[in-house]
Amino acid sequence: MTVARSIITGCGAYLPEQRVSNDELSRTVDTSDEWIVERTGIKFRHIAAKGEKTSDLALAAARDALTSAGVEPADLDLIIVATATPDETFPATATIVQAALGMTSGAAFDVQAVCSGFIYALSIADNFIKAGQAKRILVIGAETFSRILDWTDRTTCVLFGDGAGAVVVEAATGEGTTGDRGILATRLHSDGRQHDLLYVDGGPSSTGSTGFVRMKGREVFRHAVVNLAGVVKETLEAAGLATDDINWIVPHQANRRILDGTARKLGIPPEKVIITVDEHANTSAASVPLALNQAVSDGRIKRGDLVLLEAMGGGFTWGACLVRW
Repeated sequence: MTVARSIITGCGAYLPEQRVSNDELSRTVDTSDEWIVERTGIKFRHIAAKGEKTSDLALAAARDALTSAGVEPADLDLIIVATATPDETFPATATIVQAALGMTSGAAFDVQAVCSGFIYALSIADNFIKAGQAKRILVIGAETFSRILDWTDRTTCVLFGDGAGAVVVEAATGEGTTGDRGILATRLHSDGRQHDLLYVDGGPSSTGSTGFVRMKGREVFRHAVVNLAGVVKETLEAAGLATDDINWIVPHQANRRILDGTARKLGIPPEKVIITVDEHANTSAASVPLALNQAVSDGRIKRGDLVLLEAMGGGFTWGACLVRW
């Protein structure tokens, strides 16, 4: 029996030139390198330059991914951009990327699931391919979170950074086994009752402003470890696999404590966890593809490896994607 599979054929990434250390932040905010590292594991973050937009970051990562896959923009059927920080209320940032790439056919749209956005977008791409509605899709996670931070609030401004990551997903056929290359299973969840734990206090229909990130960190931590461990197990069960089968887990890079806590709960050795939070901070929807690109580029993730991508974001939203590389 043959089945439709979605294969990731290329990865790309982009980080803004400006790299800000904890010591630099401590000159303007009541914080310290020791305080930030102890609580989050973050040492640096990249900040978009004045006039550098989310679409600019997304475009750079997109071009990198297309080159990696050996694909031209004209070959694409669809572009999906996951972002919580679009250039404008409308049109979709994806359409801006589409125009900049010179892609004149197909479709482009945004997905808003905050830090889980890339997992949501990848799941949507997988379903488009399984439905036979697309053969080649560009999936991007891009954020300029620095634009929605209250830089006087040390509990949030030290946590986030800007960046973009992208993948090219292409249609292929498999035998319907766990040995198939491509996406083997995805699972998505949300719980709108948790709104007040992590949100932005502004928007077009509420305040008419962009607003700032507001978060209750301890409560988010507790939910994150439980939800992420749960969705990882659910996704593995859907594919008929176990945690021992995983070669690499690529988590959303929110906080080192969350990464370590989730790995312990799952019984996954720390050496199997891809970690970039120390260098990138939390780049929201961009964090998973940025970490994935790094692990592919440095040779850790190899053909045939079983890779588990997972994320949780405001809303709450959370999800996982299991991929045979």
